[in-house]
Amino acid sequence: MAGASGDPLARERAHLAASRAALRAMREDVQALDIRDVTANWVNAAVLQAQMDDRIKALADLAHTPLFFGRLDYLHRVGGEAAEGAEGEQFYIGRRHVHDAHGDPMVIDWRAPVSQPFYQASRNNPLDVDRRRRFGYTGGELTAYEDEHLTDPAEAEQTSKLLQAEIERPRVGPMRDIVATIQPEQDEIVRSGLGGTVCVQGGPGTGKTAVGLHRVAYLLYAHRERLARTGTLVVGPNRSFLHYIEQVLPALGELEVKQATVEDLVTAHVEVRGTDEAAAAVVKGDARMAEVLRRAIRSHVTPPTEPVVVVRGSRRWRVPAYEVEEMVTELLARDMRYGAAHEALPQRIAHAVLVRMEEAGEAPDDRVQNAVARNPAVKAAVKAVWPAVDPAKLVLRLLTDAEFLDAHAGGILTEEERKRILMAKPARSVKSAKWTAADAVLIDEATDLVARTHSLGHVVVDEAQDLSPMQYRAVGRRCSTGSATVLGDLAQGTTPWSTESWEQALSHLGKADAVVEELTAGFRVPREVIAYASRLLPAISPGLAPVESVREAAGSLTVREVAGADALDAAVVAACEESLRHEGSIGLIAADARVPALAAALAAAGHSPLSPGEETTADSRLTLVPASLAKGLEYDYVVLDEPAAVVDGEPDERTGLRRLYVALTRAVSGLVVLHAAPLPERLG
Repeated sequence: MAGASGDPLARERAHLAASRAALRAMREDVQALDIRDVTANWVNAAVLQAQMDDRIKALADLAHTPLFFGRLDYLHRVGGEAAEGAEGEQFYIGRRHVHDAHGDPMVIDWRAPVSQPFYQASRNNPLDVDRRRRFGYTGGELTAYEDEHLTDPAEAEQTSKLLQAEIERPRVGPMRDIVATIQPEQDEIVRSGLGGTVCVQGGPGTGKTAVGLHRVAYLLYAHRERLARTGTLVVGPNRSFLHYIEQVLPALGELEVKQATVEDLVTAHVEVRGTDEAAAAVVKGDARMAEVLRRAIRSHVTPPTEPVVVVRGSRRWRVPAYEVEEMVTELLARDMRYGAAHEALPQRIAHAVLVRMEEAGEAPDDRVQNAVARNPAVKAAVKAVWPAVDPAKLVLRLLTDAEFLDAHAGGILTEEERKRILMAKPARSVKSAKWTAADAVLIDEATDLVARTHSLGHVVVDEAQDLSPMQYRAVGRRCSTGSATVLGDLAQGTTPWSTESWEQALSHLGKADAVVEELTAGFRVPREVIAYASRLLPAISPGLAPVESVREAAGSLTVREVAGADALDAAVVAACEESLRHEGSIGLIAADARVPALAAALAAAGHSPLSPGEETTADSRLTLVPASLAKGLEYDYVVLDEPAAVVDGEPDERTGLRRLYVALTRAVSGLVVLHAAPLPERLG
């Protein structure tokens, strides 16, 4: 590392200062724009002003976020519009593009093609890079740099200390971007094309969430115009998780990506107020329910028994029942959306009337056909043959009317399964029903059978292993004409319906041809900690490769037995206080049932812990985390309370051990496990 050599460091600091000044000038240029003379009306003015406001936000200079983190010195001139210049060009790589008053680049966006060798160049394949320089920062100030001469055979290859320090930097606040530390295998996934769906299987600490978010940022850079039209979405498991990751994309200058849970997506028309027993939720989440719903909706179609007689003026036009039935049969065979067919049928009948008019010597036009389609006789016939269907009412009838359910689920669901999903107390109306999260997904499926769901350009779904087949279908509808990034870890599946294989999951998503990538290099969890947690893998996900931690810092693992359950609370508080002596965030993870007692013990000791997702600060670094909400979160130091209680809090042992695996792998620097009850056998 070279921090003592004054001149080179001074020159880099000068470039940082000049780049910050240039970024301020870019922002001021946008702020100074006068749009009054270039907009035709107030609507255009409002749209343009909103775009300018977003641009101003994207150009904000974040004080503690380095404007650039690396430099590439090429051996030769690089082709491309932004890379014109002399031989031996230098490019500073950062979170966003910055140019000077003449339009010349001072910082290159990390997503630009010219930046890719920063992540991919090696001694075996230097990609025309002579030197790769990494920068070290302290509180936003450039304090050090480190060089790799990729074409110098005399220089010994070694691990970057600055890279290692950045990976292991203490976590305070929400999740941050990893643009300075993206590894080659991660970069390949990040830069994969928009056209294909990618599934990333990654164990704890492999960076799969960060990879997914950075892929969104890359796709927005490479396909901005298309995705601006079609939209992008990040789907997370819960609000705490979304709050934890919500600053990553804005820090990269991307402000337009929506974030939601699956429940957010499917509750536009109903309010979730109830909960299902696990057995009922498993059946409702089974992909077979899609066929049950399809049958139930199509059952509303009734073959006509009467002709349609349309009176126009003094003439009557008759379409016989058999001809209407042929239309209905043809629409059913096309397997159109129910609502689209409902709209098409009156036009088909009207067309048949127009044919008869023309045969009689009249010359009707499209206006006449539309008028006939709206004729009371036609509307009455369509209502009788192909009535409108309310998706929520349909689902309510299935869940409350045993005969209706038997008629459409017979041969699909067993008698026992049908009994499980019937409401114990049937609701009288859609509004009074205590809908569950699984019910809302069924209503979403039924809604799509009636009218096609709007598709976005790209959807990222994280912690995907916990989705049911019907939830996968709900997410898949949101990207039916786009692509997806699926992120998860089969070993961390903690729902009764969690997926057993990515092939099954991707089929339910509608992306069976997706590429599955596996990340096995761990950059977050210390070696001792991940090795300890991996003892559970043979029981929770046989055949899955354990994560290999590449961290040089040893980290720490302490497993401490407490004499008696009465002493456990005090021991946990003491362990939290001990952890707070270290720098960074502290997470106290416990079985959900243990949280109230631990909250009281902490309060008695003068501590006010945060809730999951709340932002840690220098003065408030301790978070009390129910095990059910720990997934996706990370803390510098973790105190894990009573592993046996975490396991016992789940409906079965495998799910409990998976929940424990999640809890054991949230630590970045150190883990303290405290127990009064015997540890699960697998951890012995």
